[in-house]
Amino acid sequence: MNVTLWILQAVLAAMFGMAGVMKSTQPKDKLAEKLPWVKDFSPGVVKVIGVAELAAALGLILPAALDIAPVLTPLAATGLVVIMLGAIITHARRKEPQAIAFNVVLLIVAAVVAWGRFGPYAF
Repeated sequence: MNVTLWILQAVLAAMFGMAGVMKSTQPKDKLAEKLPWVKDFSPGVVKVIGVAELAAALGLILPAALDIAPVLTPLAATGLVVIMLGAIITHARRKEPQAIAFNVVLLIVAAVVAWGRFGPYAF
């Protein structure tokens, strides 16, 4: 199970790392072409979401890999659960069922990592 959790952490880190960099570095107008939901938020909020996703991506891997405050790894996964709850609410308001399904999958994966790293497979 430890290997499975590392794989899930790596997948989440890759996905949220790329998304976080994109949201925190690109202008809102350019993001709106690929992510229509950004029209509902100010540029600052979109950047904060991107920075939070990037921080969580780093937090999923670095603390455990470097053995420096490894409790940050399940906290990062928990943070992603919260971000995905917000994403699900946003997409539900916009009536975007495919995006909701994708966010639910990411939420479940992040919850599994948080459960595993807080519980039986903690560092």
